Amino acid sequence: MPEARLPRIAVLATGGTIAGAQTDAASGAYRAGSYGVGQLLAAVPQLAGLARIGAEQIANVGSQNMSHAVWRQLALRAAALCDDPATDGIVITHGTDTLEETAYFLSLVLPVDKPVVLLGAMRPATALSADGPVNLYNAVALACHPAARGRGPLVVMNEDIHLARHVQKTAASGIAAFASPNAGRAGVMQGGRPVFHARAERQAADALLRPDELPQQAWPRVDIVHACVDLDGELIDFMAGRAQGIVLAGVGDGNATDAALQALQRACARGVAVVRASRTGSGRVGRNIEIDDDACGFIAAGDLSPQKARVLLTLGLCQTRDTARLQALVDSR
Repeated sequence: MPEARLPRIAVLATGGTIAGAQTDAASGAYRAGSYGVGQLLAAVPQLAGLARIGAEQIANVGSQNMSHAVWRQLALRAAALCDDPATDGIVITHGTDTLEETAYFLSLVLPVDKPVVLLGAMRPATALSADGPVNLYNAVALACHPAARGRGPLVVMNEDIHLARHVQKTAASGIAAFASPNAGRAGVMQGGRPVFHARAERQAADALLRPDELPQQAWPRVDIVHACVDLDGELIDFMAGRAQGIVLAGVGDGNATDAALQALQRACARGVAVVRASRTGSGRVGRNIEIDDDACGFIAAGDLSPQKARVLLTLGLCQTRDTARLQALVDSR
């Protein structure tokens, strides 16, 4: 294929294990965010046959240190590239620890038709069998393919394709670390081409917030409290004095001890938005089933994980503190 006909793909790098360098080959110890985007691309010369690539370094951090400030910068740049008719798709390299949160965040602020594909790696760039190069190749190939359009941000890891809303990191180690427990993977990469298992899910027609509407300084504070046996309300009461929102990573159907639920009701009375999610990793938290959400003033997370419920609540609180409107956002996004 002549070079002039190759798609134009923008690669935005944020760091992570994919850009990591081993400090001890025997133990596998490494430092994330050691290599720049140019080095990542140079390790995959086959990309030259797929696309004309432009590369930018947005950040270079382990994704445990991903921040709202970097999210805003990333979203603004991605939005500008999506508006540029010369750009056919965007690929984002990212650490795996919070990749699912960034993917879901972008799905809420970038309702665009162009492919946006995120990837990471479970092994550092200098590992004996690094998975980053093949994930990067597959991500660029996916971003070039017309079947990736209109699906919102996608995640490609270990040849599996996932939708931003459903993907979760489900293992702390090993290259098969990502799954979509409630929906299953959206497709697979085979021979550098995507094979999707279903039609594109309908995406929200508008952004919850446009990137240029994201706060430049402090974002609404939303904390997560993890339910467990004999949890009292002390930590929740403390959170309620600082946060605008609290997400309960509850047992089972988003439940907790009586003491914790009473503390969450006190938080609601103080104007704090409370979302009930589940710590189980799959399933759906229903409204007004075992807990009377209407009476308590709670919001049910549906099939959102606690961490994704936190992303949505953070953005939702930029617009409203009305519980009914926040519940409607959860139900529609």
